[in-house]
Amino acid sequence: MSTTKKFTGALLATALGVTTLGACGSGEKKAAETGGAAKPEAVTLVSHDSFDVSDTVLKEFEQQSGYTVKVLKSGDAGTALNQEILTKGSPRGDVFFGVDNTLLSRALDNGVFVPYEAKGLGEVKPEYVLDQQHRVTPVDSGDVCVNYDKQYFADKKLAPPQTLDDLIKPEYKNLLVTENPATSSPGLGFLLASVGKYGEEGWKEYWGKLRANGVEVVDGWEQAYNGRFSGSAGGKKAKGDRPLVVSYASSPPVEVLYADPQPAEAPTGVATGTCFRQIEFAGLLKGAKNEEGGKALLDFLIGKKFQEDLPLKMFVNPVVKNAVLPELFTQHGVVVEKPENVAPQTIAENREQWVKAWTSLVVK
Repeated sequence: MSTTKKFTGALLATALGVTTLGACGSGEKKAAETGGAAKPEAVTLVSHDSFDVSDTVLKEFEQQSGYTVKVLKSGDAGTALNQEILTKGSPRGDVFFGVDNTLLSRALDNGVFVPYEAKGLGEVKPEYVLDQQHRVTPVDSGDVCVNYDKQYFADKKLAPPQTLDDLIKPEYKNLLVTENPATSSPGLGFLLASVGKYGEEGWKEYWGKLRANGVEVVDGWEQAYNGRFSGSAGGKKAKGDRPLVVSYASSPPVEVLYADPQPAEAPTGVATGTCFRQIEFAGLLKGAKNEEGGKALLDFLIGKKFQEDLPLKMFVNPVVKNAVLPELFTQHGVVVEKPENVAPQTIAENREQWVKAWTSLVVK
């Protein structure tokens, strides 16, 4: 999922470049122990900037596998994937994490990954397995949705919108801020929600109506959420005057987590009929120097320990059936029953022209 979904400070990635996680030398094997061939000490994970995992969880993998994990953070998901396409066959690491269903076909068509059916894949919910050749493994999911400021709507005695159709009603005029799909992952997700809902013939008409109803467009998530949204922003008093913003279904639990003191109820809500589901994948890179370590790491990423660590580290949902969500998510989160979806191949074939058409229509 994109780096844009994290709040400023604690939720933004703290470093670029290579980060070594775990104790040095945990993967060392003397030549005598391996019949004269030294086992690689490290396995390298190439990722977007938002990858995060608890130290205790990662150490357990390192102790069990004998590998030290290095994380190479490479910007947002699109930038990171572009670099792997350019270095195809001579990758910078062993595993790539962070390609989602909006970019999946691009990665597969460029032959970045080699097939590997990860151990435990049978525990992954079938709807997340989009590549039957197992060139990529589903790791997490998240829903791009319109969030609303509960206090604003309570003060106005106005019911918050719940669907895409609601957003073009006159009572919600000049209330919504969204991100530009050309520059923002949630912005693209929201555009795709409209494509999924209204189809190729109807989404442009919808955006014409949304524009006439006063939608505001900004470049990225941080500007939209922390700058223009009137709801609480990471526990800080917001300065914006727009009570509707395109964000994530996981934003309300995160609001509670980073508020001081923590409120009994999240200050923001989710319009569950406005959502597009993003699914993030990881894959074994073609030409990986440590292929066995890469396979072990992929097994780990869909293991119960890592899957249950995901919600409070990257604020996304696990994809395995037996993972237990933290109480913060069950108490303050929402379940999106019917998110909009668009097939990865359809996205790959149309993404650029959809964004160009959207730009011509909305950004004038």
